[in-house]
Amino acid sequence: MQEKIYALNHSPIPFYFSQNPRDFMVREIPLYEFSNQGEHLILNLRKKGLNTQDVIKILASFLGCKTQEIGYAGLKDKSATTTQYFSIHKKYNSHLLNHIQKLEERGIKILSQTYHHNKIKLGHLKGNDFFIRLKKVTPIMAQQMIQAIETIKLQGLPNYFGYQRFGKDQNNHLEGKKIVHHEAKYRNKTLQNFLISSYQSHLFNQWLSYRIKLSRIFAHFSVAEISQALQIENINWDKEIIKKIKAQKHFFKIFDGDVLEHYPFGKIFHTQLEAYDLQRFDEKTLAPTGLLCGKKACLSLKDSQKIEERFMDTKIEAQGSRRYAWIWPENISYRFLEKEAWFEIEFFLPKGSYATIFIEEIAHQPIRID
Repeated sequence: MQEKIYALNHSPIPFYFSQNPRDFMVREIPLYEFSNQGEHLILNLRKKGLNTQDVIKILASFLGCKTQEIGYAGLKDKSATTTQYFSIHKKYNSHLLNHIQKLEERGIKILSQTYHHNKIKLGHLKGNDFFIRLKKVTPIMAQQMIQAIETIKLQGLPNYFGYQRFGKDQNNHLEGKKIVHHEAKYRNKTLQNFLISSYQSHLFNQWLSYRIKLSRIFAHFSVAEISQALQIENINWDKEIIKKIKAQKHFFKIFDGDVLEHYPFGKIFHTQLEAYDLQRFDEKTLAPTGLLCGKKACLSLKDSQKIEERFMDTKIEAQGSRRYAWIWPENISYRFLEKEAWFEIEFFLPKGSYATIFIEEIAHQPIRID
């Protein structure tokens, strides 16, 4: 799998990262407040060693309901302590009370419960709070990490899909490509759709890595040098366009025809590099988006489109969409525990973003997966 190009330019920091329930914690933040009224019982559950689908299957078996009756907003890994919300019809409340002890024996604890008028649906979350403990950190490494984090606070970071999207062997996208090109087929439609989405994610990551490569060229070279470098990349822009792009304040350069989206959510539109659009990107109220190839997706135009087309597969028949290419972590705090050689970080990310990408950007290399 192609390596990602990172936005920061410091040397790799070889700290130790292990995604386990003690050192990796996730707390889901709902999209809206629950009304405490209605037909749906809202459960705030903490789980260890279980992913979201594991919890749904356990709940369904204890409550005697179908898995489809249980609502949830997002998927969470098993290699973490995670807190998230589930909804069930209130008629199952008495069954739930009879199985609280059994749930705890399976690693599931009910933290709180309330009611709401609607079932929780996939995507109905604002984002997630994270706590991550990094180990084997020296004082010098800690200072490097602090500098990287402070830069991320100001600049943000690329919104790559994380390694979790691509499977244990990091090759799910290859199988997805085979499905798209009718070289493979799965009876399990859920698995098949997931593999196709992995292929879409891979193409997005390739595009984003290439755009960061171009942004690096604009950041570190003169107009004449940029022109020569772009010609090597088979991009022929005149010097006036190059000057206009290079003058942008933000590291990640926006191109004419890019699809921008109001941040952290909102409408999308095409930019012609108006000064107001660039200003709002600096102010974190707009962000560029990348393509998730598929039907009915909004495509970029002009200069942006010529680059986007390099990472498209028109044979993908799944639903397409746009994804933020750039995000800003919020509520970042950290501390270095020198005696233990630990570095602890807490932060918030919008939905669909990966904490491990934040850690990789700090490490400036692929993180170790245990």
